Amino acid sequence: MRKYFKKRYVLPAIAAGFLFVGVSFRDNFFEVAKQIEIFTMVFKELDKNYVDEINPGELMDKAIKSMLADLDPYTNFFNEADVVKFKINNTGEYTGIGAMITRVETKLIVKEAYKDMPADKAGLKAGDEIIQIGDVMISDFKDDASQLLKGAKNTKIEVKYIRQGKEYTTQITRDEVDINAVPFFGKVDDKTGYIVLTAFNKKTTSETKAALEKLKADGAEKIILDLRGNPGGLLTEAINICNLFVPKNEVIVTTKSKSEKHTNTYKTIKEPYDLTIPLVILINGRSASASEIVSGALQDLDRAVVIGSRSFGKGLVQRPIDLTYGTQVKVTISRYYTPSGRCIQALDYSHKDAEGKATKTDASKYNAFKTRKGRTVYDGGGVQPDIELEETKTSTIVEALNKKDAIFNYVTTYYYKNPTLGNKIPSITDADFADFKAFLKKEKISFDTETELALKKTLATAKKEKIDTSITVEYEQLLAAVQKSEENQLNANQKEIKKLILEEIIKRYQYKEGLYQYYTQNNSEIKKALEIINNPSEYAKILKL
Repeated sequence: MRKYFKKRYVLPAIAAGFLFVGVSFRDNFFEVAKQIEIFTMVFKELDKNYVDEINPGELMDKAIKSMLADLDPYTNFFNEADVVKFKINNTGEYTGIGAMITRVETKLIVKEAYKDMPADKAGLKAGDEIIQIGDVMISDFKDDASQLLKGAKNTKIEVKYIRQGKEYTTQITRDEVDINAVPFFGKVDDKTGYIVLTAFNKKTTSETKAALEKLKADGAEKIILDLRGNPGGLLTEAINICNLFVPKNEVIVTTKSKSEKHTNTYKTIKEPYDLTIPLVILINGRSASASEIVSGALQDLDRAVVIGSRSFGKGLVQRPIDLTYGTQVKVTISRYYTPSGRCIQALDYSHKDAEGKATKTDASKYNAFKTRKGRTVYDGGGVQPDIELEETKTSTIVEALNKKDAIFNYVTTYYYKNPTLGNKIPSITDADFADFKAFLKKEKISFDTETELALKKTLATAKKEKIDTSITVEYEQLLAAVQKSEENQLNANQKEIKKLILEEIIKRYQYKEGLYQYYTQNNSEIKKALEIINNPSEYAKILKL
């Protein structure tokens, strides 16, 4: 039966989509073969008998991606076009226009134009809506339109965009875009250096070491390493960053898998750069993967004080596997564990709730572990800081605002109302906050909190069942109450919102470099880090030195 199955039914593309199962395929060969045969026969009969013409490629692409979506968000299939468009570039370099572009519903929006890069030189600014790239109208282009902006060095592309209701045209000359892993470093006081690390690519360790050398040459005797918002990247670079501060042959991270070949222990392999310099690491809920390896390992080894809020909890390890016909599958193969034995992964995709969402361990069920010097640390996903700061946590209402780009869009209007602000740092007053709330109402920006979405879903169901007329009054009263509660939340979290508005304003006028410079003297997390690192007895007490 197996010979018949191979020769007659298995299309090469189907086989490519399923061969990644590796060890499971060998261990459960009969069941896998049986299910593939059933699937192949269904596919064949559809092609022969379905009333309309079908597109075999699209149908198979959706089938494979739907199957993988039931596992975890990181296990993905890439068809030929996907591989070309989305192959990850870990060098930190590419040829394009040097801007962060996002698709917001049907619109292509510039979120950030990098300083002195082609887009910036051509005049593009955050908030611009790109409506045409060359001869292609964005409204007619359903694929990843930002790929149209990439191309060979020195080639030109004409771009049409809308800014504040007016249409403009500019010509951009593509160039090599070099994204620094360390976009900023400087001193926050006479003796303390500050390094911002935003990515783990092939340049991470060399740029971090260069920053350390320059800061030490300038008199820095203590270091604050900022990993906030760093989504991770190369595992080797995470190990190398740790290696700057810990000895050779130190265990940094372990991966555990059902397959022995994917179960590994990773150690430092070089002599360290500095074993004694006091070190504080800043993390938040957007610090993930490699950032969690660095902060978790240096915490477990009692080499750094970690400050901020619990990290994201992305502890699943993926490996890309090349398949036939230019396709590829990225498979989750193992989990990350810190030196003390803590699992970094927060969500359990093998156990889902009634709504199909991955479950998270309840805090009451966290397991305790010990650092090298006997400090108690806990698992539960991500890295829990030694010092947790409430101000680093994002409130529910701010999460809702961010989903709607409300602060981003407000600052866009602010920028064009205040064209001469330059490098001045404004104060965000109560009047500004009232203006922000008026902007939300004018633009009819709904918060779409979980409560509001659930309520809207209830009304939609009632309309389908034709009972909406009987509950309209109660529904409107309840919706008004929810919206009133949301406005109260706006007021209650006014300080957090004002802070985010100010930071976005600084970035518009002074780019990210200006924002990092502002942080060195004004950021509360950095101030707390300074308080700890400038108090040797408190620093030593936390680490049990």
